[in-house]
Amino acid sequence: MPFLGQDWRSPGWRWVKTEDGWKRCETFSHALEDGNNQLNDISHTVIITGGDENEEVYNTEDCEFAAKKRKKDPFRNNTDSQCFYREKWIYVHKESTKERHGYCTLGEAFNRLDFSSAIQDIRRFNYVVKLLQLIAKSQLTSLSGAAQKNYFNILDKIVQKVMEDQYNPRLIKDLLQDLSSTLCILIRGVGKSVLVGNINIWICRLETILLWQQQLKNLQMNKQVNNGLTLSDLPLHMLNNILYRFSDGWDIITLGQVTPTLYMLSEDRQLWKKLCQYHFAEKQFCRHLIPSEKGHIDWKLMYFALQKYYPIKEQYGDTLHFCRHCSILFWKDTGHPCTASDPNTCLMPVSPQHFIDLFKF
Repeated sequence: MPFLGQDWRSPGWRWVKTEDGWKRCETFSHALEDGNNQLNDISHTVIITGGDENEEVYNTEDCEFAAKKRKKDPFRNNTDSQCFYREKWIYVHKESTKERHGYCTLGEAFNRLDFSSAIQDIRRFNYVVKLLQLIAKSQLTSLSGAAQKNYFNILDKIVQKVMEDQYNPRLIKDLLQDLSSTLCILIRGVGKSVLVGNINIWICRLETILLWQQQLKNLQMNKQVNNGLTLSDLPLHMLNNILYRFSDGWDIITLGQVTPTLYMLSEDRQLWKKLCQYHFAEKQFCRHLIPSEKGHIDWKLMYFALQKYYPIKEQYGDTLHFCRHCSILFWKDTGHPCTASDPNTCLMPVSPQHFIDLFKF
């Protein structure tokens, strides 16, 4: 059985350096290409996607040439080609064995789980942003150099996506605010070597974050052209049903600012009561009762007061899953090579906080 060293780029593989880190590339027999050209049957291939929609498969000499070229130009980030890893899962091991030495890291997880592509999926976008926010609050000092690079590459792509699509800018503003606040505190403690890497690099990153914050502050939402039915044309009961589907109080307030009708519906006491009951236990909000001027409970103020003391329930369109049988972390729709007789019984959804806990040693 081969011995896998601590270097995750274990000997024997060909590697290409990309803006997201090192990517493994494997060659395949040219006989397969000449025979049937069925690339989907090959477990590992290197696919280079350029500016057009065509895809090419490169051989070993091409990979070596690309690796040498990138090695000579380490600061080149705007590449015309991108190499990616097909298997989007990672084996999580927390202890060394005779066959495997070392541990999984956050940097390796960023690469293998392909977070750069995950942010393009609207179901996974909020999950990845929440994960980066938790790392910004508590894990910056434990990030290795590779993990730092991957983290800020993903963050850059998130900001650019929000600038282009205007999708959920408030979520990104909160992330950047937490990140800048944490960095300001950590940079002051540089004498204690609390950050991995050169302090000047972190100062440049902080300046970049401040620039992103300014860009988001100046972001102008594209005005939509009304072509037919709009939100205001819906009946009141449908608008009310939409508001009851929201799990975030700030989303309700934002939608209430669109029209006077939506504002009236967003101020409904029953709506905020349901929201409090969804996120918090009865014992929790009984300790923080806030009566209104008329003697009734102000459920809207209750929600934001309780949010300061207790965590709210998190909802995501798609999350990472962990297989207890195989100890593999993966996106559910991509699957993984499970050896259990009934794989569905071994799956466990992984929250962003649980993801971080998996890589704490």
